[in-house]
Formats: sequence, C-alpha cells, structure tokens
Amino acid sequence: MKPLLTYNSVEVCLNGRAVIHDVSFTLHAGEILGIVGESGSGKSTLLKAAMGLLGDFGVVTKGDIWFGDKNLPDLPEREMRNICGAQIGMVFQDAGASLCPIHTIGDQIYESMAAHMQVTKAQAKEKALELFEKLRLKDGQRIWESYPFELSGGMNQRVGIAIAMLMQPPVLFADEPTSALDVAVQKQVVEEMLRLRGLFGTAIILVTHDIGVVSAMADTILVLKEGNIMEYGSVQQILQKPQNSYTRNLLAAVPRLQRA
Repeated sequence: MKPLLTYNSVEVCLNGRAVIHDVSFTLHAGEILGIVGESGSGKSTLLKAAMGLLGDFGVVTKGDIWFGDKNLPDLPEREMRNICGAQIGMVFQDAGASLCPIHTIGDQIYESMAAHMQVTKAQAKEKALELFEKLRLKDGQRIWESYPFELSGGMNQRVGIAIAMLMQPPVLFADEPTSALDVAVQKQVVEEMLRLRGLFGTAIILVTHDIGVVSAMADTILVLKEGNIMEYGSVQQILQKPQNSYTRNLLAAVPRLQRA
C-alpha cells in the first residue's frame, strides 16, 4: 500500500542553521505516528515544514516531503492553501488561541468550510452538528452559537479537532494537542482522535513530549533528539525493547496512560 505522506531525507534550516537532519519516515492510511522528544528537538518543525509554516527564515534545504504525487516544499502558495485544511488538517497546542475571539464557533466553521467548497451556512451547521454528535461533543447547538471565551480550554481543544476534521482530510497533524490540558481532558482528546481514525480512517501524526499519550494512541513511534532520529518503529518494539539510551530515559521519566 502506497504511503499517504513520505519524508525522504529531509533537512530543515532556520536562520541558516540546520535543525532537522536527514529525517525519513512514512505515514499510511489510518496509521497514527507519534513523534516524541524533548522541547526543542524539532518535532513541531517537521509538521511546519510540510504545511509551509516555517516562516521567512525557515526552509527545507534537502530532501522531499511527498503527499501523494506532490512534493510539498516545491508547491506554490496557492496550491498549498488548497491542501492545508482540505487534505491535511492541523490541530495546534492551544486550539482556543487559534480561534477568533470576536466570532462565534459557528461563524468560524462556516468561514473555514466556505474557503474550500461551495456551502451554505445551513449546510455547514448541519455537517458540524453531525460531527459534534459523532465525536460525543454534547450540546452541539450551544457550541455552534458560543464564542471561544464562553467554552472551557478543554472544550475549545476538542472543538478545534472537530473543525480540523470537517473537510474529512485523510491526514491530521496534531501538535502537542494535550499538553495544556488536565489529565481528565487529555483522556477525552485522546479518545476523540481515536474516534476520528475509526470513523474516517484518518491518518494522524501526533507530536508530543509525552510518551504516555503516544503509548495510548500510536501504532508507530519516531523518537527525535536535536533534529536527529534516535529510533523509529512499531509502538510495541520501541516501548518494550528500546534500543537507544535516549528512548530509555524518556520512557523512565514519564508515567504511561494505559490503552483502553
């Protein structure tokens, strides 16, 4: 089966300095890949490289990032806009901060969908409420009418995940989606993303420093240190028989969530 996404010997430079070194991995349909490592290891930079979000001083200097037959770093900005959101969804660490405080959730959902397809507000609302229900977000009508500040941080995070999935992209990037949440809400977010995989066959790249969250979710793990791959393999192989001392230290330092 052909991968949905392939990183092939990728190097990324920020301000002229290489921060990602010769990184290769693949992502297949329905797979959850966990990228773990300490802060500053380059985890988020890997996602930003694919999304064209490296900013003015960041560039992919070597290698390719293939999404189907398209090499993402080579695409013009207009084509990237069509891919981001509709084909690759993104959930940030603080989804509430990426929501506009002066527009309701419903208005933002409609605007997001209208950017990629012809849709009326009534159709957008119907699709959103249906997805809220599938993801077990209670009182969808209230969420639709609410401003972000009227919802809890955990609810904003879960709504952010739902918004990222409204176009049913085959790939979802989740950048530290649980790190700002308490343990009870972390569990809800983990369950929500697993539900998305079950509903839509979504492939997910989960970036986190928390190997416990990865152990509860991922099929495959990539361990990153200072922009270099330390280990890459199945969750069972790496969690049970880590080959690298850095991985063993990460495992020793973090309590694990148990799989349901």
